[in-house]
Amino acid sequence: MIRGIVVVNNLGGIFLRSEYEKKRSAVDTNPLSMYVMQHLWNKIVKVVPLWIAPNLLTFVGFLMILWNYLLLCFYDWGYTASGIGYQHIPNWVWISAALGNFLAYALDSIDGKHARITQSSSPLGELFDHGLDSWTASIFPMSIFSIFGCNSGDSALAATTMYSVTCIVLFTFMLSHWEKYNTGVLFLPWAYDISQMSMSVLYILTAVVGVDTFHKPLVFNFYMTHVLITFLVGCSLLISVPQTVHNIFRGYNQKTLLKPSLYEGLLPLLSPSLLCFLLSIWVAYSPCGILEKQPRLFLWMLGVTFSNVTCRVIISQMTNTRCEVFHWMLFPLILLVGAAVSGLLGQVEEITFIAFTLLTTAAHVHYGVCVGRFVQGKQLSKHLNIYVFSIRKRYAD
Repeated sequence: MIRGIVVVNNLGGIFLRSEYEKKRSAVDTNPLSMYVMQHLWNKIVKVVPLWIAPNLLTFVGFLMILWNYLLLCFYDWGYTASGIGYQHIPNWVWISAALGNFLAYALDSIDGKHARITQSSSPLGELFDHGLDSWTASIFPMSIFSIFGCNSGDSALAATTMYSVTCIVLFTFMLSHWEKYNTGVLFLPWAYDISQMSMSVLYILTAVVGVDTFHKPLVFNFYMTHVLITFLVGCSLLISVPQTVHNIFRGYNQKTLLKPSLYEGLLPLLSPSLLCFLLSIWVAYSPCGILEKQPRLFLWMLGVTFSNVTCRVIISQMTNTRCEVFHWMLFPLILLVGAAVSGLLGQVEEITFIAFTLLTTAAHVHYGVCVGRFVQGKQLSKHLNIYVFSIRKRYAD
C-alpha cells in the first residue's frame, strides 16, 4: 500500500504539470534513422488505423519481444542448445525471432508518430514507452545469447561474459535517461537502430546457416561469436557513451544543465551502479556458483531490477524532481548477497535466489499495475481525459 502511494504521488507531478508538454524534447541525429528508417516508418504509420491507441502499439511490440524470449527459454533454458552434441533450436524459431524483433522495432518507432497523428500525445505515452523499453533492454541480449551458448566450448560465451555484456547494454540505456535528467533533452542513442537491425539480420542468418557456423574458428582461433560480441559492446562503448559525454560537457559549457551540483547530477547512476556491484560480488563469491547454475534466471533478475530502478529515474526526469538516492529493492538485495557470500544460506542459496527473483518480478509487475491503476483513476482521467489502451476520450468535449 505504501509503495502504491509513492507511485501515485510521484506520478502526479507528471500529469498535473501544465507545462510538461512544452518541455518535452528529443533529438535524433543517427544517420541510419534519419536517412533510411524514418522514411520507412513514415510509410508504415499511414496504414495504422486511427482508432488504435499509441500505447497499444507500444505494448504489442513489448509482447512480441517477450514472446520471442519465452520461446527461446522453452527450447534453450540453460543456454546449451547451440552447443556441440545438443539438439539445436528449430530454424522456425529464429525466423520468428527475426520477424518479431523487427516488428517490435517498427511499432516502437511509429507509436510516437501515431500519437501525433491522432492528437493523443500525452506524458503517459512517454512513460509507457520508455518504461517498457527499460525492460526489453535486457531481454534483447538474453535472447541473442541463445545463438552462442554458454560454457559449451571455446566458441561459446562464458556466463560471466554474458553477465558483463548485459550490464553494459543496460548502462547504455540508462545513460540516455541520465543525460535527459541533466540536460532536459533525450538524445536518442545511435546504437539503438544499428543494434535492432543487426539483431534481426543475425536471427535470419542463424536460421539460414545454422548455429554451427558460429562455432567454427575464423583466423587465429578467433570465432564469429567473439566478433559479434565485440561489435555489440563496441556499439555501446564507442558510439553511445562518447555521445552522452559530449552532450553533458556541452551542456556544462553552455551552463544549461538542470542540476546544481555534480552530486545531484550523478545521483541517478548511484542505484544502478550499486545494483551491478552487489550482483558482481555475488557472482564472484557465490559458494554454489549461482550464475553458472542459473545463468538465464540470474540475467532475468538483473534486467527486472534494473528496469524498476530505471523507471524511477525516468519519472524523476519527466517531472524534473530529485532522483531517489537508494532504490528500495537494494536493501533486501544487500542482505541476500551478504548471506549468500558468507555461506549463511548454505544449500538453500539457489532456492532463495529463485524466490527473490520471483518476488522481484512480481514487485516490478505490481509497480506497472499501480501506474495503470493511477492512470485509470478519477484524478488523472479528469486531467488527461484518456484511457490507456483506447483512443476514445473518457468524456465528451
